[in-house]
Amino acid sequence: MRHYTAANQEWALDFVHDAIAAGRAIRVLSVVDTFTSECLALEVDTSFASRRVTRVLDEIIEQRGEPRSIRCDNGPELTSRHFLAWCIERKIEMVHIQPGKPTQNAHVESIHGRLREECLRVSWFQNLFDARRKIAFWRQDYNEQRPHSSLNYRTPAEFAREMSYGKDVGSAHFENAGGVSNFPTAPAAAG
Repeated sequence: MRHYTAANQEWALDFVHDAIAAGRAIRVLSVVDTFTSECLALEVDTSFASRRVTRVLDEIIEQRGEPRSIRCDNGPELTSRHFLAWCIERKIEMVHIQPGKPTQNAHVESIHGRLREECLRVSWFQNLFDARRKIAFWRQDYNEQRPHSSLNYRTPAEFAREMSYGKDVGSAHFENAGGVSNFPTAPAAAG
């Protein structure tokens, strides 16, 4: 497993499933920064095509810059031509975990465990909008109100703010927040 020293070095993606009161299945797309432990998105819907996944990622990128890599499983929405082309276009490295090995995506699985225990199993979702509201509230609480022992008893939001200003570790910062490519570019061809 890699060691990260700044935000936006790797984001972890995965889906968790539940149902609303009428019995209709819902899916929750989770996006987590592996360094800051921030839950960047918990997008709730009945289904997700790869274009919907990239739209959510584009919204996050607009706010904080691109990640260097994305860690995810081999689900169809994360291995589609559209998703792979989207990553290549942005020079984002794909790290697909081995099938049947969710522990290789431990950051997102950890949040899924908490989300299941503290929100999904104790909430009765009247409809899709109710699920979105309650899950968004849980995400805000997770990021802004809960200290994590792995972050020296700071919330993910506090830790991210401190790291972005270099208060804790001088070299830790939000990488690529300005949208500058981390990949060398070839010199223009002489012509």
